[in-house]
Amino acid sequence: MSEQAFLVLTALAEGPLHGYAVVRSVEELSEGRVRLRVGTLYGVLDRLVVEGLAEREREEVHQGRLRRYYRLTDDGVRALSAEVARLSANVRAASSVLRARGAL
Repeated sequence: MSEQAFLVLTALAEGPLHGYAVVRSVEELSEGRVRLRVGTLYGVLDRLVVEGLAEREREEVHQGRLRRYYRLTDDGVRALSAEVARLSANVRAASSVLRARGAL
C-alpha cells in the first residue's frame, strides 16, 4: 500500500470526508510531509473505490461547487488495520537492528 493510500484511508477512518477535507487531513496526519494535489487525491480515491476499500457516500453542492464525500468500507478498515500491523512489525525489526548497532 502506498503512503498516500495509507494516509487517505487513515483520514477516512475518522468519518466521511469530501476531497478538500481529505487533503487537509492527510497534510495534518503527515505533519506536512505529504501534500496531495487534487489530481493525485482523486486518482488514489478512484483506486480505493475500485478495490472496495472506500466508497462514495454522497454528493452535495456547496457554494455552487459539487462536493463528493467518501467513506471507509469494512474492507477498508481491515486493509488499514493490516497495513498498520505490517508497518509496526517493520518498525520493530528496524529498531531492533539499530539498537543492536547502538544507533538507537
